[in-house]
Amino acid sequence: MNGKAPGQRNEKRVTDKKDRDDPLTARIIACAIEVHRNLGPGLLESIYENAFAAEMENAGLRFQRQVSVPVSYKGQVIGDFRVDLIIEDAVVVEIKSVERHDPLFEAQVLTYLRITGKHVGLLVNFNSRLLKDGIKRMVL
Repeated sequence: MNGKAPGQRNEKRVTDKKDRDDPLTARIIACAIEVHRNLGPGLLESIYENAFAAEMENAGLRFQRQVSVPVSYKGQVIGDFRVDLIIEDAVVVEIKSVERHDPLFEAQVLTYLRITGKHVGLLVNFNSRLLKDGIKRMVL
């Protein structure tokens, strides 16, 4: 028995060694670390997004910024939302620059994964003393 209520989905999978060794997310994280190393914490999300995009371009990664994604409810499109970055048409990245981590940010990334049909997401909070403490990888 796993302690979950009947019908409750386990959407967030624990990251295992195979996930940590994923070459694409490793490259993305390396770009984020380079941005943080050069700029440090405390700037606006838009500044980090611009620098992150420049760094990923230099690394040869394909990406889309501020991607508009339609949201459907029971088969009817009810609006859209914007994903900060979709990298190599595979990884959703949500950029933050906040003082405190809120579990809602992780739920937001998981929702983005479900709606986009992607399976890997990164939550990157550049307002961290050490960026490794501000990165969360999620897999659906």
